[in-house]
This record gives sequence, structure tokens and C-alpha cells, in this order.
Amino acid sequence: MPKRKIVISDVHGHYEALSILLDVISPAQGDEVYFLGDLIDRGPQSAQVVGLVMENNYHCLMGNHEQMMLDAIGSGRVIPDLLQNWMYGGGYTTMISYNNKIPNDHLEWFSKLPIYIDLGDIFLVHAGLDPNLRLEQQTQKECCWIREPFHNMTEPYFPEKLIVTGHTITFTFPRVRSGQIVGGMGWLGIETGVYHPRGGWLTAFDTEQNMVYQVHAPTKKTRICDLMEVLVVHPKDNRAASLR
Repeated sequence: MPKRKIVISDVHGHYEALSILLDVISPAQGDEVYFLGDLIDRGPQSAQVVGLVMENNYHCLMGNHEQMMLDAIGSGRVIPDLLQNWMYGGGYTTMISYNNKIPNDHLEWFSKLPIYIDLGDIFLVHAGLDPNLRLEQQTQKECCWIREPFHNMTEPYFPEKLIVTGHTITFTFPRVRSGQIVGGMGWLGIETGVYHPRGGWLTAFDTEQNMVYQVHAPTKKTRICDLMEVLVVHPKDNRAASLR
């Protein structure tokens, strides 16, 4: 059986949902697991989520919430206005999960997270890419924060790669319901809003077999389905075939 590449979207401190999702996926030896960033904030168990990812040596990207945390406290001193921004974005739940002290080894691990991972035919990035910049010009700002300029591209950024992202909750796109996935011009968005009352779904995508694994955090309901069963094509892309 071919080895899988499993991509998991924004966990946001929902350790219980992540544990259920990993049980459903059951990664085998040789399978590769990738997280799209935003392990932390908003949910109740960010420290446990980070510990699980670190202990299993799973791959992980920098998300905007990790960046906000590092901007606020990563230098070894607290920057008050940036700390306030992070707290407003959900950082207070992260600090509570760490008993108000994030260990230095965790901060160092966060600081080394890449802003994208190129897997050949699949390209992983938290938020997206600026369509007006070359890849080497993309910074944390674009990779961790971008929304509309990326989603509204009229041509794929890569001619032969599918970009898989988190960051923007899928039901914020037109005609997309809770738990559905969005496909655009050469990109696939799998952030289904595990922390959000309108969402609640945590999603993983098997890039090799085009399978989707999901758990609904409030109810613990799980489901496994083919990508096309939950995919909605973004209005800017009327070619579903552009996804592969």
C-alpha cells in the first residue's frame, strides 16, 4: 500500500479532537503527517497539542498565531502592544494551558517552523502566497496572513503543484457549508473551523489518495470520504480539474 501524506489543518488547541482524528487516520510507519500551523490559541489545550506534535516529530508550518506569539514573547521579553494583540487573538487560552509559562524548548521549536513546505506536486503553506511575488520573495506576512489576493487568483501560482492551505475558514466562502472544503485556482483550503460555533470540524487531507478525514469537535462525530464529496469550487475557478 502506498505511503500516505496526511495534511491536518488548524487545530487551535483542540487536543481531544486531534487525538480522535489521529485515531481515525491511524498513521502507519512511513506515512508522513503535516500540520498547516495554528496549533495554538482559542482552544483549551494548546500545550498538549504542541507536545503531541513535537513528541511524534510531525512536520509543522508556521501559522499566524504562532507568529503572533513569537512577536509578543519570543525575544525573551514581553512586548506589551504585541502581547495585547496575541491575547485578543486567543493567546490567553494558550498561556492558561501552559500554566502561564511557555518552556524555552517549545519557544525554540516554534521559532524554527518553516513558512512553507514543498512536497513536489503538493505545496503546503498556512495562508497562501502573494500572486504578485516570486516564491523567494514570499515572507511570513504573505505565507501566514494573506487571504483575498491569493484566493482570487485568475491563474494557478504553480502550473503543476496543488497548494494546500489552512487559515481561512471554508464556510466564509460563497455557497460553502460547515465541514466542506474549498478548491480554487490551483489551491485547496481545508480549514473547517474546529473552534468556531458555526464549524466545529477538524479536517485532514490524504494527498496521495484524495481522501478526507474529519472529526466534529462538539459531538465527536467522525467521517471519512472522498475529496469530491465535500469539495466546493470557488467562484473564481470554474474548472474543477484545476485541483489536480
